[in-house]
Amino acid sequence: MRLKCASRELDLSRPAVMGILNVTPDSFSDGGRFNTLDSALRHTAAMVAAGVDIVDVGGESTRPGSVRISVQDELDRVIPVVEGISSRFDVVISVDTSTPEVMTQAAAAGAGILNDVRGLRREGALEAVAASGLPVCVMHMQGEPEDMQDNPTYRTNVVDEVCQYLQDRISACEAAGIKRENIILDPGFGFGKTLDHNLSMMKHMEKFLELEQPLLVGVSRKSMIGKVLDRPVDERLYASLGLAAMAAMKGAHIIRVHDVPETRDVVDMLAAVMQAE
Repeated sequence: MRLKCASRELDLSRPAVMGILNVTPDSFSDGGRFNTLDSALRHTAAMVAAGVDIVDVGGESTRPGSVRISVQDELDRVIPVVEGISSRFDVVISVDTSTPEVMTQAAAAGAGILNDVRGLRREGALEAVAASGLPVCVMHMQGEPEDMQDNPTYRTNVVDEVCQYLQDRISACEAAGIKRENIILDPGFGFGKTLDHNLSMMKHMEKFLELEQPLLVGVSRKSMIGKVLDRPVDERLYASLGLAAMAAMKGAHIIRVHDVPETRDVVDMLAAVMQAE
């Protein structure tokens, strides 16, 4: 399986590693570490050297309790970084945004994938992605970051409801002119889910693959690890790697992570075993 990402192609025959680059002051794990152009480019260089497949640039924090920023603030954070990466590195750039104006300008600046935690539900988002011609990752989130963890509930079964939501968004994307081969799905671990919801989605991940689209999984350093193991954010590496391995073995096509070198080793070792006779 190959994904055309503007001028580059992404090979999804084995799990791709997506490295997180938060150019924000307030993201839950690394907020403020890479919110200057120089620091963002240095971190990108390190990830590229470690074998990252995709660099995911985000300018608006979506951690629980975060609040929306202005369009101009998001543009000012994201676009110079996308331009800088595109001109210096041979790597697929993803832009983590729900804002149509950012999608459009990011595509022009060199982005190869658009990644929307709100599933293209903001006004104009579907149209912006369709006009860009780029692949898009559509994620499930119950509520908004401000309130998504305020007692999230599901009527019946979280896996079935998330699958139905993603199927509905596939239909909305196609109706807007987005090609089906350009649609990536993300069940949204930690976005409007309790610990039990997250664990159930991981256990039954094969249900999401029945939608027959590339699947992105992002669980790196998330609170589900902290709740199970009672570990702070900076002590969640080993559990993150364990979940990354599980996701890869269950068929995830893209693993979104903070710790690129370690995850690259995990994915490459799994690939070697799975390709053996």
